[in-house]
Amino acid sequence: MGSIKVVIVNHYVHAKEVLLKKGKIFAGRPRTVTTDILTRDGKDIAFGDYSPTWRFHRKLVHGALCMFGEGSVTIEKIICAEAQSLCSTMFDAAADGLSLDLSPELTRAVTNVICSLCFNSTYHRGDPEFEAMLYYSQGIVDTVAKDSLVDIFPWLQFFPNADLRRLKWCVFIRDQLLQKKYNEHKAHYSDHVQRDLLDALLRAKRSAENNNTAEISAESVGLSDDHLLMTVGDIFGAGVETTTTVLKWAVTYLMHYPEVQRRIQAELDSNIAGDRTPQLSDRGSLLYLEATIREVLRIRPVAPLLIPHVALSDTSLGDFTVRKGTRVIINLWSLHHDEKEWKNPEVFEPARFLNSEGTGLILPSPSYLPFGAGIRVCLGEALAKMELFLFLSWILQRFTLSVPPGDPLPSLDGKFGVVLQPARYKVHATPRSGWQRKGQAC
Repeated sequence: MGSIKVVIVNHYVHAKEVLLKKGKIFAGRPRTVTTDILTRDGKDIAFGDYSPTWRFHRKLVHGALCMFGEGSVTIEKIICAEAQSLCSTMFDAAADGLSLDLSPELTRAVTNVICSLCFNSTYHRGDPEFEAMLYYSQGIVDTVAKDSLVDIFPWLQFFPNADLRRLKWCVFIRDQLLQKKYNEHKAHYSDHVQRDLLDALLRAKRSAENNNTAEISAESVGLSDDHLLMTVGDIFGAGVETTTTVLKWAVTYLMHYPEVQRRIQAELDSNIAGDRTPQLSDRGSLLYLEATIREVLRIRPVAPLLIPHVALSDTSLGDFTVRKGTRVIINLWSLHHDEKEWKNPEVFEPARFLNSEGTGLILPSPSYLPFGAGIRVCLGEALAKMELFLFLSWILQRFTLSVPPGDPLPSLDGKFGVVLQPARYKVHATPRSGWQRKGQAC
């Protein structure tokens, strides 16, 4: 591609060689025009190149995520509060006989989970700041890291380019919002109170700066305010857009396969008595729902081409020599639709992830890597799985989802970008028997 040698990996054996067996050798990231604009020249975690600073940065963020909330209990309450708010909006629409475009509602719910985690704040429907976030998020998804011509031939950035103009404007809006939140947190920071993830990051960074051991001081060189800002930008970009997209695909497939929806609802009804709401502790008994989530992640991987890797030294891949600087792209779509690994890969079949008795979850093929693997595995995997389970279980406990009368089924073709997004569509949410708008809490 242009002057860059690129290897496309289409089989799980070679994918695991890149991600696991030779994870450090292939841990580099390419520098491209669009990702440099997005990340202030690679100062984030997702697109940042592998280095001592990056390793320390990732360790710091991982520690901050573990520090915040003392486990999943606090996070579970945050997600349940947003699930309750989302369901209230759906009840309102149903009471008025309206069909609903769930896309902005799901985005707001997931955004509020991330906002609560990062900034200890949430957004209401129609909030101007939230609308700005919606705008810039979509602009970034449409323009970043999809190997557009400007990333293949960087000299094209000096010519008029509508996509590049849009990206720079969206990043400008994002950075204004992030800087405002960051300045507020620095002004009111206290060593004795930890309100959210940004406080945890600030504390971890200050702790590293005050630590005089040779290892820490060497590794923390160059870890600036920009790094923390871009990390929060990462958490928003990856944490909101990816989870929202998976939820939208899940709703799409549930409308295409109403029998799957009915089976999940039967499972919910038999395992959760009365009007108790689903909790994370129910995951072990709601196996078909868990299998459905896995199947959605398989059939429509949120990032069909994982973020490219770069070989940091001369090496090999399978029987082939790979030179230092070669770009390596894992074709996750190929892995998840390989006919030699998956029976009828184009068919939506959650039961493929259950044993023959339906009493346990299985992994039917090693060709399944929805969150990547190894050194560059998704940091937000645990949070994403919690959100997908709780949002879907709350919605399906209360509603049956269908196409509005007279509308066609939503398209299963996605819009390709840094994530694979479904087309917009409306949903008719019918409250299930015995459910009405109540104030149930998690």
